[in-house]
Amino acid sequence: MNLRVVEEILGAFGHTAVKTTSGAEALKILERQSFDVVLMDIHMPAMGGIETVERLRAGDGPGRDTPVIALTADVFSRRPEEYRALGFTDFVSKPILVSGLLDAIKRVTEPPKAKASSANAA
Repeated sequence: MNLRVVEEILGAFGHTAVKTTSGAEALKILERQSFDVVLMDIHMPAMGGIETVERLRAGDGPGRDTPVIALTADVFSRRPEEYRALGFTDFVSKPILVSGLLDAIKRVTEPPKAKASSANAA
């Protein structure tokens, strides 16, 4: 699933996407602007997703604490807690399923109080 398809999926569900094609470009934007969530491919040209998220978390721009969802085909090479230890908030495996992507976005953007209420309702 490529960048354009992810952008179309997000748009269909009312989300606005700002796309970049490299980690360096993403960092430049995140130094100036804040977002609700960042979707980041683990394998990007020049600077991969892991290095990009490490630099993002080490910086002091408005995007420093933004939830970052890793998009990866390497789901068997790392456990979920390893992605979190690297600085990612969550991850979605490729090929990306629409429901999986939307669920991850909801998990990382839902206010903590709502998460507790959801857990109590279950």
